[in-house]
Amino acid sequence: MAVPARTCGASRLGPAPGALPRPGPPRPLLLLLLLLLLLPPPPLLAARGAAAYSFPQQLTMQHWARRLEQEIDGVMRIFGGVQQLREIYKDNRNLFEVQENEPQKLVEKVAGDIESLLDRKVQALKKLADAAESFQKAHHWQDNIKEEDIVYYDAKADAELDDPESEDMERGSKTSTLRLDFIEDSNFKNKVNYSYTAVQIPTDIYKGSTVILNELNWTEALENVFIENRRQDPTLLWQVFGSATGVTRYYPATPWRAPKKIDLYDVRRRPWYIQGASSPKDMVIIVDVSGSVSGLTLKLMKTSVCEMLDTLSDDDYVNVASFNEKAQPVSCFTHLVQANVRNKKVFKEAVQGMVAKGTTGYKAGFEYAFDQLQNSNITRANCNKMIMMFTDGGEDRVQDVFEKYNWPNRTVRVFTFSVGQHNYDVTPLQWMACANKVRVSRQSCHLSTSCPSVRLSIVHLSASSSAPAPVSRSTHLSVHLDPILGYYFEIPSIGAIRINTQEYLDVLGRPMVLAGKEAKQVQWTNVYEDALGLGLVVTGTLPVFNLTQDGPGEKKNQLILGVMGIDVALNDIKRLTPNYTLGANGYVFAIDLNGYVLLHPNLKPQTTNFREPVTLDFLDAELEDENKEEIRRSMIDGNKGHKQIRTLVKSLDERYIDEVTRNYTWVPIRSTNYSLGLVLPPYSTFYLQANLSDQILQVKLPISKLKDFEFLLPSSFESEGHVFIAPREYCKDLNASDNNTEFLKNFIELMEKVTPDSKQCNNFLLHNLILDTGITQQLVERVWRDQDLNTYSLLAVFAATDGGITRVFPNKAAEDWTENPEPYNASFYRRSLDNHGYIFKPPHQDALLRPPLELENDTVGILVSTAVELSLGRRTLRPAVVGVKLDLEAWAEKFKVLASNRTHQDQPQKQCGPSSHCEMDCEVNNEDLLCVLIDDGGFLVLSNQNHQWDQVGKFFSEVDANLMLALYNNSFYTRKESYDYQAACAPQPPGNLGAAPRGVFVPTIADFLNLAWWTSAAAWSLFQQLLYGLIYHSWFQADPAEAEGNPEARESSCVMKQTQYYFGSVNVSYNAIIDCGNCSRLFHAQRLSNTNLLFVVAEKPLCSQCEVGRLLQKETHSDGPEQCELVQRPRYRRGPHICFDYNATEDTSDCGRGASFPPSLGVLVSLQLLLLLGLPPRPQPQVRAHASPRL
Repeated sequence: MAVPARTCGASRLGPAPGALPRPGPPRPLLLLLLLLLLLPPPPLLAARGAAAYSFPQQLTMQHWARRLEQEIDGVMRIFGGVQQLREIYKDNRNLFEVQENEPQKLVEKVAGDIESLLDRKVQALKKLADAAESFQKAHHWQDNIKEEDIVYYDAKADAELDDPESEDMERGSKTSTLRLDFIEDSNFKNKVNYSYTAVQIPTDIYKGSTVILNELNWTEALENVFIENRRQDPTLLWQVFGSATGVTRYYPATPWRAPKKIDLYDVRRRPWYIQGASSPKDMVIIVDVSGSVSGLTLKLMKTSVCEMLDTLSDDDYVNVASFNEKAQPVSCFTHLVQANVRNKKVFKEAVQGMVAKGTTGYKAGFEYAFDQLQNSNITRANCNKMIMMFTDGGEDRVQDVFEKYNWPNRTVRVFTFSVGQHNYDVTPLQWMACANKVRVSRQSCHLSTSCPSVRLSIVHLSASSSAPAPVSRSTHLSVHLDPILGYYFEIPSIGAIRINTQEYLDVLGRPMVLAGKEAKQVQWTNVYEDALGLGLVVTGTLPVFNLTQDGPGEKKNQLILGVMGIDVALNDIKRLTPNYTLGANGYVFAIDLNGYVLLHPNLKPQTTNFREPVTLDFLDAELEDENKEEIRRSMIDGNKGHKQIRTLVKSLDERYIDEVTRNYTWVPIRSTNYSLGLVLPPYSTFYLQANLSDQILQVKLPISKLKDFEFLLPSSFESEGHVFIAPREYCKDLNASDNNTEFLKNFIELMEKVTPDSKQCNNFLLHNLILDTGITQQLVERVWRDQDLNTYSLLAVFAATDGGITRVFPNKAAEDWTENPEPYNASFYRRSLDNHGYIFKPPHQDALLRPPLELENDTVGILVSTAVELSLGRRTLRPAVVGVKLDLEAWAEKFKVLASNRTHQDQPQKQCGPSSHCEMDCEVNNEDLLCVLIDDGGFLVLSNQNHQWDQVGKFFSEVDANLMLALYNNSFYTRKESYDYQAACAPQPPGNLGAAPRGVFVPTIADFLNLAWWTSAAAWSLFQQLLYGLIYHSWFQADPAEAEGNPEARESSCVMKQTQYYFGSVNVSYNAIIDCGNCSRLFHAQRLSNTNLLFVVAEKPLCSQCEVGRLLQKETHSDGPEQCELVQRPRYRRGPHICFDYNATEDTSDCGRGASFPPSLGVLVSLQLLLLLGLPPRPQPQVRAHASPRL
């Protein structure tokens, strides 16, 4: 029975099922209403005079669906030319061979090639490390060395000469700095000089110190080794020695790429240096937040913790807690977590919320830290264990805690940092250092065991001094040695934080130095951004040890000299992988022991921060599922394997999800921490390789004389259609261009000179291009040229091939062709290969970026494409995609007719007489009936509503949120949410954390009159703030020029949440009602077979009161998944295979040694007098966005 429907503009008769009751009518009318209800209801509603219409029956709508399917199929059979193209390939069978991709052989070959590439770098690396150790051992220390004695190229010299505020300009540099000439080198993407090395020294290190000058003196000899390495292997890129003093010497020389203002680069904080200088760490940071920690002291602590976190890599584990009477984690992390970028971000944000109150309780802090390190039920590094305590001082030695947790084996290193200006006795802190000496003898151990070690250093960071003092390793030589053993620093600037929060790495390097050759193992890093502009690289690292002895017959030196590194660009590794034989959807990828990708087509960071590695997990590079988790685990474990899976993949434009079959094959890359994988769709098992030997033999010179080459010439486009060629590297001398017309011109000019067998060209690419040029030209000749496209309202027909040809017919249609000329990078091409049938692709409309389609001025087309499947014997492959471009307006009209009671467009509309009734259709009743075609991503393709034509390509929820939600709720669509960790976002406006006035303690008159107050921590804190406000005024003020010169201020990395929709489990015709009382709507939905379309017929909404929250499809800014939940189920990973965390011969005699710069009593007294005299306060300064370490 037909369902009654309302007339145009009329209301329904009676409420829809499930409608909400309305208020009752007045009582006198109840009898009349009762009589009306007892009468038989009118069978139909009146419309257009006496005519009556009902909502179409299911059989009727299924009939319309079949007509749509037949029309689409007919057009594609006539104009697409799938069958004809198959015949053309078979007719030209002598011009190509079918080759097979054998996954296991392929992946093993590529892994072997990568291993060979990296092994060459390893040999150069070992040569450099050995040379460095020999040079340093032979070097004679010079106490009286002067700057003018050293000649070198200072990489920052040019920038500093242009900067009147630079260190050299302020002091008047005495260094003999070389002036070099440079040449452009495309391999380095930079100007270089191959005759010299360059030196970079951090801004906060004094270049003229004795330590630095001696370092420059002995490392100069490395220059010849660098040059010899490059002579033996011209493919070497940056060769770098990062010294433990902070000096970086690299080859070839190039000017330093410093920001306009403050250069915060320090090699000791680079990911590759940290990884090479020590074994993995389990670290617990505890921060004293008792009431005595106030004002600037607390701010220094917060900054110190953040800087300490930056010394950790993804191989390390960490937790941060604050303590007073009790200890508690500063964040939601209740146990050690991996020190990756996202977790460290959580810590840094949480640390800023610490508030000082209560009394100091060292016992609570240390007990919490030891409990964290003893928790064996979690994933952790299982190597160096350490506690880092930040405090302003205290009297308790907590000996009972050490006896309980750390004695007698002393498996935990304890580092204490005394922060801020105070008058507390530091003896207890020094005692903690020396009382926790190692008693266990074991040189190295594997990560499956608990590796014991202990070391303590005390660093004092002061906030006041008479004048800024340069900070460098020479500080260790120039200070008074306290009789008590230990490190004790009192350094008068916030810049000292960076230096002293990385000093502990020297201590961790001691077991490595003492282990000798056993510890000389090359490690390969995560992917990161090269600071000199090379792009994404990995670095091979090798520690360099101090082999000297303190004196004849005395103990061996235990210092690590630094880390040697050699860069390998990811592009060089990619060149070893097959590019075009794997097809558009096949690819090679590689991961490390953390599961981070080294190679992957989805590794495309939009912005990079050279201070952090690029850590994209394999499960984030692809859509995660159980099969991929299993594959990832097997690869991390270094196993071989093969697995065919059904999985979800995103389209290239990230608008669609396809369920596909993929074959994964993987093997380890020997001698590295990497594993290589190959992904192939079943249809890419075979590929075509052109065999143009017959044509080549007929032509001596040049390629342009080959038979099919003439169809690439623009002069043939008018008759044969426009040809786009993929911008591939066909020949070495081919000039690339983003403009395809210009690229084609460059290609033709080069082909006039190149012979078919030229060694400078890639014959596979070149010959396949020529083959496909001829194949597609024959399609024009046999099919397209004789057809009238206007008859079927087509704007264009096209074919794209694996060989890199995209032919669009007729030529004028190329003016509106917006698809990527590289078929492998075209979404329609890749989706057509992955799906059977006809794939519709409406024009992309972004509601935020693009205006609605202007149909009156532009001819808008809808792409319909399908893959050409070719069977040759038992071998099946898909070498091409063909399709048509529909005229949107004409096909919208045709859509109305096909979904109506008319059989063709010229037939008059069916009239519904007074004695009969009619079902509504999409043409006659378009004011009451909504008819649409929606694709598998939920985007509008066609509509019977003229006013919706300019919304074609929009996500349907933006067109009809109510109906799209109903389709989703009825399982026509499934939603998939994922995160893009490589997005780039505009910088956030400064928050209160970075630019608000510093909190200032304001003393009362009673405080000033109280003598005890003047000796309290509160007074000291106030003096600190005033001192910095007066002397270091510039540090508190944001510098607009600095922000402007900093790339991170313009754009930063962020996380974007992506939502895609794809067809759910419903494949049949389906009727449903959108229940909303008197506003309820009937709808019918049905998949169109052999397409990616959903045909939907629905009543138009009667009112707006049923509007609901719409489904979102566009990308939205996000903080990513909840980190607190993710760390409870950490992804599988493995750390380095060997650990060096302790050696019985470690020298711990300096466990309590320290150095200090006493504050100026005169300045402090002057400040007190100023306060007593009641001078007006200085305007409160602002916190700088980036504090200069050179104050």
